[in-house]
Amino acid sequence: MAKVTSRTRIVFPAAVALAAASFSFSFAQQTPARTTDDQKPVDTLKVNVNVVQLFFNVKDKKGGLIPNLTKDDFEIYEDGKPQTVKYFTAESNLPLTLGIMIDSSGSQRNVLDMEKEVGGAFLKQILTDKDEAYVISFDVTVDLLQDFTRDVHRLQAALNKAKINTGFTSGTPLPGAGGEPVPIRNPAGTLLFDAVYLSAHDMLAKEVGRKAMILLTDGQDEGSKLKVQDAIEAAQKADSIVYVLLCADRGFYGGFGGYFGEGEMKKLTEQTGGRVINVGNKFDKLKEAFDQIAAELRSQYNIGYTPTNTNQDGSYRKLEIKCKQNYKIQSRSGYYATAHAQP
Repeated sequence: MAKVTSRTRIVFPAAVALAAASFSFSFAQQTPARTTDDQKPVDTLKVNVNVVQLFFNVKDKKGGLIPNLTKDDFEIYEDGKPQTVKYFTAESNLPLTLGIMIDSSGSQRNVLDMEKEVGGAFLKQILTDKDEAYVISFDVTVDLLQDFTRDVHRLQAALNKAKINTGFTSGTPLPGAGGEPVPIRNPAGTLLFDAVYLSAHDMLAKEVGRKAMILLTDGQDEGSKLKVQDAIEAAQKADSIVYVLLCADRGFYGGFGGYFGEGEMKKLTEQTGGRVINVGNKFDKLKEAFDQIAAELRSQYNIGYTPTNTNQDGSYRKLEIKCKQNYKIQSRSGYYATAHAQP
């Protein structure tokens, strides 16, 4: 892949409707082919569109991961109706496609360097030679800092490119002001929901195998054209798990905590099979959170079934996996039944 030497911006059209389906997005640079030099073809899992597959974790009451379960330990339901399991594996050897998404808005000023350091170490720890990742930053814009690659050094360099954008832009010079532009506050401050939608829709939707997004953010969206439900729907259609690491400097919010978006982040993660981990501004907590995610991604079960409802009408189907030992299941809450993409 040709080396990305500058930010690749994901551009919103000038006029856009609020409905997610009406969005059209483009890249300032065309996405390079993924099979050059350091980008050898990766193994893929080819699944019939009539088969629903789920990646999930099993935990005890204290949150500990439960390994070594078998197909007979689980029951699966779609819209409340029992389904017949067609295949089951307790291994995580499928390729992983990972999106690292870093909030570079003003509220992250005092935690951004910590996120870069720990996030870079995590990528080195989790990625194997068959996995790929990309890096997106979001503030008043959504920027692709590094396209798909297995090169950890490129990914770490991309993280280091992230810079705080406080939302100020240059305005037109005023008469008598010496010809200098006047700072004008941009009303769009943290395009979090837009970033998740774009990451799912433009980056992950056509990928196969295991997919996950990890958001480093305080969870507060300001100015997105989309809503949290649009982001959830895009992630579900892309079959992507979403994790959110709530990173925030309490001092920035005057000591009141500042996690105003935590409720919406819980919706985003719980409905896609991930979770929220609150790390504040503590280095050790952030490292521990990344370690937990790494363990979960390496301990995923994979279950597949052919739905009794064969209509591929694009409707949303609720999913539930039950464990006969009453362990907790961490999985996405549903999928969209479409013939055009793997659910």
